[in-house]
Amino acid sequence: MPAFDASSILHAWINYPSGQFPKLWDWISEEIAAGRFVISRVALDEVGHRSPDCAKWLKDHFIQEIPPTNTTIAYALVMKSALGIVNDQYHPNGVDENDLLIIASAQASGCELISNEARQPLLPTVMARYKIPAVCELRAVNVPCIDFLELLTRSGRSFG
Repeated sequence: MPAFDASSILHAWINYPSGQFPKLWDWISEEIAAGRFVISRVALDEVGHRSPDCAKWLKDHFIQEIPPTNTTIAYALVMKSALGIVNDQYHPNGVDENDLLIIASAQASGCELISNEARQPLLPTVMARYKIPAVCELRAVNVPCIDFLELLTRSGRSFG
């Protein structure tokens, strides 16, 4: 089941406005109603800070929120340690605490993460600079991660 990261749903909201792409948003609404699209509470909070209208739309369509749990926090702490992040000294070019909680929510729920964070073709030598897709690929994490366009392509749907 796909779980949205804030970056992916905001990408869709900004680049595919519902007034111009109503069939796309009808499909997203149908997938939400069927319980096939979810979002972590942390990601939904991020969406709300950046685009209150998008967060309202998601809530109005009753998207299932993945709440943080002890398991989620434990997974996030394992990732943090694997990346060599000490205390709250996150690298400005890498994941932050919310990113780790979003990935951990997908991991704990057995979800594929939909994230529009850029892939890093050459991984940084300092693991604290890894972005979401690179963290998802770590052996200890192993969360499938695709972007919004790949989600659309896999759907096989036409939105014209």
